[in-house]
Amino acid sequence: MAVKDRDRFSTATRIRLIGEQTAARVYRSQTKRQARRSRLTGRAALLALVVCSLIVALAYPMREYVSQRADIADLQQEQDAARQRVEQLRDLKARWQDDAYAEQQVRARLHYVMPGETGYIVIDPGAAEQPRADRGSADRPWYANVWDGVDTSDAAGR
Repeated sequence: MAVKDRDRFSTATRIRLIGEQTAARVYRSQTKRQARRSRLTGRAALLALVVCSLIVALAYPMREYVSQRADIADLQQEQDAARQRVEQLRDLKARWQDDAYAEQQVRARLHYVMPGETGYIVIDPGAAEQPRADRGSADRPWYANVWDGVDTSDAAGR
């Protein structure tokens, strides 16, 4: 009987030990999972904090960078327009240095005529019927505009 008690005791002891070992393994695996979860959660929170900090730290410089790039693009467009204007003015200056062009412009703008020529100014009959103030100053010779200005100033002084 001593052998049977010992076998039974050892079997019961074994079952109890196996149960305790199984419970310990389950407890350890749950503890490890919880530890991993808590570490993962802590890591995730730290990572999120770092990412948010970087976003906040870089938001203003990035906005300034984009704004400055837009300003640079605007200035480059202005510079290109200024270069084109300079080229146009250089062309105009070169044209005015040509005697034939200058003579042509003087004859057209100032109504000059060469000796021996007869100058004519054709007046539009519809424009003559309009009051002086309604006629466009670009449609009349420059000296007519000057005399109108003198007459207007003289009338205001009285």
